[in-house]
Amino acid sequence: MCYDDQARPPEPPGSVGVAHGEDIVLTAQDGTQFAAYAARPEQSSSTYVLIYPDVRGLHQFYKELALRFAEIGIPAIAIDYFGRTAGLTARDESFDFWPHVEQVKFDSFVQDVQAALGFIRDASGEGAQVFVVGFCMGGTLTLLSGTRRELGLTGLIPFYSGLSRDVDGQGTALDRASKTAYPVLAHFGGDDQGIPQDQVQALDEQLDAAGVEHEVVVYPGAPHSFFDRRAEQFATESAQAWQRSLEFIKAHTTQNS
Repeated sequence: MCYDDQARPPEPPGSVGVAHGEDIVLTAQDGTQFAAYAARPEQSSSTYVLIYPDVRGLHQFYKELALRFAEIGIPAIAIDYFGRTAGLTARDESFDFWPHVEQVKFDSFVQDVQAALGFIRDASGEGAQVFVVGFCMGGTLTLLSGTRRELGLTGLIPFYSGLSRDVDGQGTALDRASKTAYPVLAHFGGDDQGIPQDQVQALDEQLDAAGVEHEVVVYPGAPHSFFDRRAEQFATESAQAWQRSLEFIKAHTTQNS
């Protein structure tokens, strides 16, 4: 499990403004309703962040992360994975997530992503520039959905992406790395016991070989889930991850945004 109910995202750098967030329900093409959380700043923007949570789905950490992005002027939407098997129930620590994780189908997940992208484009227009930010399982799904050109994404920002998990027969993130269609900024902890450093290096090498614009950043000594306000000993690493992510978004956002 990535984050428990007490985890909170670190504060972003710089000044913040007012943001408004709300729980919403989206409907996928197959008619499935699923939970999402949308946060927006006071001023509109065509640059968006789409957040993929960890294995627990849409819990409080990701709602607050969406708000942190919106407070610095970037509207964000975080989605839940489990509408088909758990409905619109809560994702607090009482939620038994593993049986639902095991039932996630990649093509259904892509339908949910398309529904979220539809919501974004309804709000900001067809010119919306969407960056996916995903954590743990969401990091894996970030890299896998980054192979789908039809989604029309702008960039991928996975945090501690699992690289060896085969999601519904799609292959692992390493298997699919050469098919990546968008720029990548990947964050990994150097002391993450679940993601071997040889796999992180292999991802870097495969993206290199495929000619994918990318940066793979390893934070020495940092564990899995270091990006947490409570992890004061990794506050510098969290600040660096924020700064790199925002610079990546800015560098890949066209001027008309």
